Amino acid sequence: MRFLIFVCGEGLGHTGRCISLANELLSAGHEVTIGAYGYSKELIERSGHMVTEIPQELKLSGKDGSLDLRGSIMATVQGISIKDMVHVTGLVKRIDPHFVISDGYYLGIIAAKRNRINRCMIVNQSSMQDFFKGKGPAVGLAGSVVRLFYTWIYNNIDIIFVPDLDPPLTICGSNLAFPEGVEEKVEFTGPVLRKRFDEVVPLDDVKRPHVLCSIGGFGYRIHIFRKILRVAEMDKSINYTLIGGPDLDYSLLEKVPDNVDIRKLIADPFPYYRSSDLIICTGGHGTLTESLSFGLPVISFPDQSHNEQENNARLLEKNGYGSFFTYSATPEEVLGAIHTLINDGSYRSGTSELREKAQVMDGPVYIRKRLEGIVNGEKGIFKGSSSH
Repeated sequence: MRFLIFVCGEGLGHTGRCISLANELLSAGHEVTIGAYGYSKELIERSGHMVTEIPQELKLSGKDGSLDLRGSIMATVQGISIKDMVHVTGLVKRIDPHFVISDGYYLGIIAAKRNRINRCMIVNQSSMQDFFKGKGPAVGLAGSVVRLFYTWIYNNIDIIFVPDLDPPLTICGSNLAFPEGVEEKVEFTGPVLRKRFDEVVPLDDVKRPHVLCSIGGFGYRIHIFRKILRVAEMDKSINYTLIGGPDLDYSLLEKVPDNVDIRKLIADPFPYYRSSDLIICTGGHGTLTESLSFGLPVISFPDQSHNEQENNARLLEKNGYGSFFTYSATPEEVLGAIHTLINDGSYRSGTSELREKAQVMDGPVYIRKRLEGIVNGEKGIFKGSSSH
């Protein structure tokens, strides 16, 4: 079978899931083409996959740790072009897949519908009301338009995969709200991880206790880096690895303590997961689920004014899997949380249960089997309307 995967490049979660799914499909003997752009394209290529470049669809902007929603909307609207639609449609026609898989990339779904190709989406956020709430009338109006668009998309795809644990353990549960009539298309697959816990070997040269700070590539998150550097200076017995990504201006960082290792990019972070006692990250769904699925407590610094990330972080703290901090947290508060999460076994016990659940659900295998069943026309598992 032929599969075409479209990847939204805004956030590492989309990228990691698609690498995982591509690996699973290839291991089963299928043909896989991946469309991606930017940092996402670079990471996928470093993982060993061939990638076809696609136009950037969503453009995020921010300042001082906050997502600038108005600026992001304007940048996205200004970037829309007929040329991009023609490019993506041409790719779909050329590959002629049995299934188009979209992780947050909507031009791929539109192109697949126009060409009568089976299509599915991987979704960890569908509740747009909260995302646009309280940000002014112009943004509210834009939110109404976006909701109409999302509703059209969901009504015109065959299946919706939520790459998370079943309720009530769903990390992104507060961010899910589907239009009436769409719920029957929604299936919880379990986390879609690039690697399973039991197939990853820990690193030999990492000193414990060890904290992995996986922030991602947005330069406005430099405040977290500066804060963590101050925290590291306060207790030299704890070691840190900080991953910044390509968009961070590393020259702006203060003096780096000798117990901190700063990396621009780590294509395979999983050996670091196996060698760490704690993860510090934003509130992005992908990194949170990867961390928790490896049994690690998390300190989450969600981007300010980013409702989806804040919801994820609140649930994380509420369920006893870690701590939720805003950018105003003091170094002393953060260090106290690090000590608690490393030394209090109840946190590790809770996240270990999530690790076991994630291994049993095995998201990539679940999705592969469902898509194979749809293409093969197996009865009793699919109510979609499109055909190839």
